[in-house]
Amino acid sequence: MDAMNSTESHQGQAGHPIPPTAWEQPEMREALAAREISSVYRQLRKHGVSQRQIAAMTGQSQSEVSEILKGRQVMAYDVLVRIADGLGVARGYMGLAYDEATAIQVVGNADGRQAEEDESVKRRKFLAHAAQVTMGAAVFGPASEAWATRPARTPAPGRIGMTDVRQMEAATRALRALDYQYGGGFCRDAVVAQLSWGQQMLESSGAELVKSRLYVALADLHSLAGWTSFDTGLVDSARGHFANALDLAKQGDNNPLVANVLYRMGRVYLHQDAPNDALKLFQLGQIAAQESGSELAISVLCANQAWAYAMMGNEEQALKLLGRTKDEFARADIANAESWVQFFNETDVYAMIGTVHTALAIEGKVDHTKYAIPALTRAVEAYGDDMARSRVFNLSALATNHLLEGDLDQGARVGGKALDAAEGLKSARIKDRMMPLKVEAERRRNNADARDLADRINAFYAA
Repeated sequence: MDAMNSTESHQGQAGHPIPPTAWEQPEMREALAAREISSVYRQLRKHGVSQRQIAAMTGQSQSEVSEILKGRQVMAYDVLVRIADGLGVARGYMGLAYDEATAIQVVGNADGRQAEEDESVKRRKFLAHAAQVTMGAAVFGPASEAWATRPARTPAPGRIGMTDVRQMEAATRALRALDYQYGGGFCRDAVVAQLSWGQQMLESSGAELVKSRLYVALADLHSLAGWTSFDTGLVDSARGHFANALDLAKQGDNNPLVANVLYRMGRVYLHQDAPNDALKLFQLGQIAAQESGSELAISVLCANQAWAYAMMGNEEQALKLLGRTKDEFARADIANAESWVQFFNETDVYAMIGTVHTALAIEGKVDHTKYAIPALTRAVEAYGDDMARSRVFNLSALATNHLLEGDLDQGARVGGKALDAAEGLKSARIKDRMMPLKVEAERRRNNADARDLADRINAFYAA
């Protein structure tokens, strides 16, 4: 059956001029993934769909369709959404915000649907997407593919005002506080539910100023969804949310938030023991942070680059970037910084100093324990109940350093505190961050204190 007969058959069955098979052809999928609407329209013309039909489905004038066919680019997010919905193409094929049905259609119902694809390939694809958003060109590879998130659909107002956006911002702040205190598993479902409401507001009408602030608010909420997904072990979901966060932050012209999203995705890759890929994202994030003029954002990115270099055993670069972290932080105007970087206070600086020196100590440079222990001790003492997860991470690192130094009694005592504090937290990352402590305790099983700690850790892992 040729294209025209297929079209006529589909029209006869469902009254729609576009055959479903049109969206599955490689040339069409490439055009959709790259959001090259002129190419999409040209492919539709080959299927016998007229300019008038395209205009009617997308809500555009025929003259607009004609201009796009001649090569005019479509960049506005809400226009791309309207085109996707009007043509009946799965939003995910264009890397746009998903609804639940689209997510299932594109990647299935569970986070692991992309598992057959090698993780290193996924990392490269995300890096390409991040470079494209940050630099305006695909620096490290081809254009990004579709990114999946799974919010459910709920009704949204036809027109939105600044009050609606402020409500979303307030909800994001409250949910982020829950994540810090109890872990991502405690609040991820609530974040995704809030996200479903926010995504639908993209389709509501509103003043330009309101829409611009909505892009930024929704980007921040996607970023939180990514972080809570990461914290619960859902890496593919995290990657999808962070990719959407990047797009929306760029759409809202907010470089500090772009930097923050890149920092968070880089942390995912550090967690996966892929410091080289993480470093590239941190470096892109630093470019965005420098464009924003935010010393605090630059400080965050420098600290995490130092961590990546430390994991690679590059002591010189790690210490150099740690020095710049302190310098940028000293210059930062924390009181007036954007809300999503205000978490990085003096306590977090000490935590990062301790973390970098711990990574160097684990890499065989054991003399770094003398720098890690005082920094981590200071961070642990300063963290309150509102930062319970961070306190566990730092207690675990502190205990590891004591074991590396040969102070087994103190290492076991602090390690026990870390396990006590971990009770009740819903964070998959805790077990992973405790792995160095587990390794060092197991190595010293001939010591009773270390053996008891190792047994406690094994019981915690088995629970």
